[in-house]
Formats: sequence, C-alpha cells, structure tokens
Amino acid sequence: MRRLVAVVDDEPDIVEAVSIPLKKANFSVRGFTAAGTFLRFLDREKPDLVILDLMLPDMDGMEICKFMKRDYRLAAIPIIMLSARADEADRVLGLELGADDYVTKPFSARELVARVKAVLRRDVQRTSGKVINVGGILAIDLEKHEVDVRGRRVNLTATEFRILALLSSRSGKVFSRDEILDHLWGHDKAVVDRTVDVHIRNLREKLGKGARLVRNVRGVGYKLES
Repeated sequence: MRRLVAVVDDEPDIVEAVSIPLKKANFSVRGFTAAGTFLRFLDREKPDLVILDLMLPDMDGMEICKFMKRDYRLAAIPIIMLSARADEADRVLGLELGADDYVTKPFSARELVARVKAVLRRDVQRTSGKVINVGGILAIDLEKHEVDVRGRRVNLTATEFRILALLSSRSGKVFSRDEILDHLWGHDKAVVDRTVDVHIRNLREKLGKGARLVRNVRGVGYKLES
C-alpha cells in the first residue's frame, strides 16, 4: 500500500510542485491550501507524513504543529516544515515544537522526496514482542513504537523514538551527533545546527522521571544509562 503524504501550503502552485515528484516516487498525496480543511481531514484520516507550510491564511503552521503533537491520535505523525523562513531560530523553534525536519523555499524536489523517504524510513530492527527495559523506569516497545515511563505512556515523535531506540540498542555506548544523524537520515541527511540537541531536549522533557537515563557526554555525544 502506498504511503499517504498530506501537503499543506497556501499557494496551489507549491502544493502541485511538491505533489508531482511525490506521486512519481509512488506516494499517495492529498493537498490542502488552508488549515481548516486540513484539520477536518485529520478528523477522518491519518496521513503517514505531513509537509506543512508555516504561512497559512487561517492558522500559523507552528500552531498546527503544536496542535498535532498535543493530540495523542496525531502525535506520532512525522512533520516536515516547509517555509521561506531560513533563520536558524525558526528552524530550531520548529524542531522544538516536534517537527522532524525543516526545508526552506526555494527547494529541490529531489531533495524533498529524499527527506520524506528518510523521515519515513524505519531502520530500527523490529522483533515481534521485543520490549527493552531500562533501569526499571523505561519500557521501549520496538514493534509497537511505544514508550512507557513507570507505566505511563509517553507520546514521542517518530524522530524522538528512533533516537531513543538507537541509544537503547547499546546501553552505555556513547553515540556521537554524527552517528545519530546518520541513523536518522543516512546518506540523505542535511545537517542543521543543533538538530540532535533539540530532539534530545524534547525527548528528555517528555520522559520526565526517565530523563536522567539519557546522558550527555560533553564534547562527544549521548548515551542511555540505567
């Protein structure tokens, strides 16, 4: 079954420019030029990924991102923000709100498709029923993509889950930022300053009492330690 990508941009030409290469790459695409119609669509259907413009006529893209990440039904849907805003502050804010990637206009259609594939790629090995327990606090279900902290379900973005799964794959090993980026994006990665640090900070905030298990090794990277 083809994966469904929702494209949200107030300019029909941009929606078309994004949709055509995605369809050629064998994705199903639904386009929206306003937040209202997109949100009504989310009431009926869940896309596999959302490409979200920040400048919409009826609602700011950042607000849509916050809305989705606060809704348990929608929180795990990956979001790629698409914007003419190229400042690092905007990129970091988007990542802090839970976006998985940030692409600036004008963009390369080929690169955008590569980014979509990279975000959707599931390179965490899934073993049926495999649950990793860390320190008697964290329970990471690799098959269901679910995380519990002392029995409480935590809603992580796809990127946050993949980082946690990587760290848990070799508890105690320090993974450098480059290794984490390679795991997330592979050869398609486009390094954004502070990307890993922002995702780790978001991850720690969501883990609550489990945050102490994600340790920073100054000048090297991150590890998961019980």
